[in-house]
Amino acid sequence: MEYFQDKVAVITGAASGIGQALAERCLQEGMKVMLADVEADALTATAVTFRARYNNPIETQVVDVSVLEALTALRDATLEAYGAVHLLFNNAGVGGSGGAWTGTEQDWAWVIGVNLMSVVHGQRLFVPIMLEQNEPGHIVNTASVAGLMGGVTNAPYSVTKHGVVALTEHLYRDLLVADAKLGCSVLCPGIIRTNIGDSGRNRPEALKNAAPVALTPQQEALRAQFAAVMAEGMLPSAVAETVFKGIRNNQLYIQTHDQFNDRIMARAEDITQGTNPDPKIFQWLN
Repeated sequence: MEYFQDKVAVITGAASGIGQALAERCLQEGMKVMLADVEADALTATAVTFRARYNNPIETQVVDVSVLEALTALRDATLEAYGAVHLLFNNAGVGGSGGAWTGTEQDWAWVIGVNLMSVVHGQRLFVPIMLEQNEPGHIVNTASVAGLMGGVTNAPYSVTKHGVVALTEHLYRDLLVADAKLGCSVLCPGIIRTNIGDSGRNRPEALKNAAPVALTPQQEALRAQFAAVMAEGMLPSAVAETVFKGIRNNQLYIQTHDQFNDRIMARAEDITQGTNPDPKIFQWLN
């Protein structure tokens, strides 16, 4: 996809962070946008700001992306407003928590629903429409560099991000087999200046743990360290610039940082050579 003027973009998680930056870049490219987010007030504020800056058509929809019916309503609202979809950003995500066996049922359900199943449902709902249009288009699924490495971050987050990478690889293959005019990318950002560390603010009551999970002093220290590093991370606007370059190049894998490539290569070598990982690679921030 090379031309964006007057095309239609759908962005989930559009009220903050990377999603908000992607939405603004779409507007800068002359696109019509459908902004979706679970935070109603933040979504309204984002739309007000954008409407003051741009004359493009802007629609909003409050959406819990973990709920199929909510995503179906988003699709229908987009088609009612614009009649088409050309650029789909399955971007909404949460940070999550929990280890391989310490994560609760609620932890897993929340993170899988938002980070993985929303992308599954987004593709199922929007890609057939985009194929029927028989026009150039592109799908961008947001994963993480954690989806290219092993054993970093918390278990639910890592598992879902590996899942998004694999899902997008299948999408890429299936689009090629179908000889479609659509491209796709998996965005694997590194350290970005967002508020994902505070994503628990949007956790549904039904999926909250009955009792708060106590953190060890070491976990508390790591959380503080992670927050400090995130505060100095890449600006979301720079991520959006990288993403649009990737879309224009029909690039499947989009990374924002090359500092993790050694770890990605080390994982591949461990797999192909049958060796166990060096414990140091599990230290996300080092």
